Amino acid sequence: MPFLRASDRILKEEKFRVENNKEWEEPFFFIQGADTQYGLMYNWGTNGEDGIKYPASNWDQEIELSRLAVKKMNEMRPRPAFFIVCGDLVDAFPDKYPDIRASQVRDLKAEFANLDPEIPMICLCGNHDVGNSPTHQTIAEYRSNFGDDYFYFSFKGVFFIVLNSQFYEDSSNVQDLFQEHETWLAKVLDMEERKQAKHTILFHHIPWFLEEPDEANQYFNIEPEMRMKKLNQFYDAGIRKIFCGHYHRNAG
Repeated sequence: MPFLRASDRILKEEKFRVENNKEWEEPFFFIQGADTQYGLMYNWGTNGEDGIKYPASNWDQEIELSRLAVKKMNEMRPRPAFFIVCGDLVDAFPDKYPDIRASQVRDLKAEFANLDPEIPMICLCGNHDVGNSPTHQTIAEYRSNFGDDYFYFSFKGVFFIVLNSQFYEDSSNVQDLFQEHETWLAKVLDMEERKQAKHTILFHHIPWFLEEPDEANQYFNIEPEMRMKKLNQFYDAGIRKIFCGHYHRNAG
């Protein structure tokens, strides 16, 4: 700790194992972030047109903000149960600027290593982490750096599921991995431990919708047919709480 890696589709730390968290104990809180995206501010600028483009890159602004976030979290009493980042951990795409990305990942991990040991950091993937159209290679690289791209864990009677939402956006290059993801998800939703939990909470990167479930497709949501299929699946499973990133502002 504080940086946790899932393997075999679970977090194996004792604190988050399902068998240790079957009963609701008492209220707790966690911190959700998203799009830490080291390198974005320099390359995007103020409007996407006045930034300095790759291969030039700098992430001093993101480091400064990370240090502020770490300071604020470390000062919290009581401690948050965990800090989760819902994707786009760094900005450089893995298939375009791998060397720059490696440096961004190194610095991200170094900064958040300063979190109090009692505040574990949990990461999940976004489009900048596995590519807009993921490949076997980009997902393998993500897993090498951060652990599994989807998994589950529990804490004090609450069941948490982490998904790879890029499969819902474009799985054309990884149909086999997408099917594995969906088969796994169905099994997890059917787990008795999951059904007995007080709440089930989902985390992933791309929101299903921003304002209304039947809104038109756009860059910041999932296309309607897939959206409704999955929302119905989650609703039928009793899930009412989903946390996402990607939008770079508040919605919901």
